[in-house]
Amino acid sequence: MRKIISVIKRGFFSKILLFSLPLFFSFNLLGQTTAQDSAFIAQANEVTTKVEHSPKKATLYSTFLPGLGQAYNKKYWKIPLIYAGFGTIGYFIHWNNDNYKIMRQAYADLTDGPGPYGPEDPTNSYMDLEATQYYDLNNPTYYNNFKTGLDKQRSYYRRNRDLLIISIIGFYGLNIIDASVDAHLYDFDISEDLTFNWQPTMQYQDLQYVYGVSCTFTF
Repeated sequence: MRKIISVIKRGFFSKILLFSLPLFFSFNLLGQTTAQDSAFIAQANEVTTKVEHSPKKATLYSTFLPGLGQAYNKKYWKIPLIYAGFGTIGYFIHWNNDNYKIMRQAYADLTDGPGPYGPEDPTNSYMDLEATQYYDLNNPTYYNNFKTGLDKQRSYYRRNRDLLIISIIGFYGLNIIDASVDAHLYDFDISEDLTFNWQPTMQYQDLQYVYGVSCTFTF
């Protein structure tokens, strides 16, 4: 009777073991598949959520509005410098242009003849210049020197104005180039372990010692 019961028990446990093993492996495979799927979904979300920094956008932004590309690159500290540069150049353009107009009008008034009004001639704008008090315009030599001085001053301010206009165009282009270069380097990773080491070395070549410097670049 005990042998029969023992045989029945062994048969019962064997059946349970046979049914349990496939079920165990099924749950194990299901768990591995679920973990792999979760990892794949997380990786896919990470790829899709990473927004690429576009140099083209930075270039276009700074083209339409100076400083906007720098804001896109998160270089906010450059924006006040850009507008300070534009403001400074613009101020000197205006200043030189005003002086050019004064000298141009004074030269034109000086060379248009005495006019019908004599000393009260409204076209005698050159009389408002401070330098006039040092010249006797009734003397031909002083008159010619004064006229030559006005012509040089007129050319001087006009040249400065034109050069400053060119420089502000160049500064505008520099603002665009700066935004584009910063955007290209935005995702550039520089390791903290970047090192450069050098040390003197000595090598034996062609039956003689050669001295030099060994450089090691670690990145």
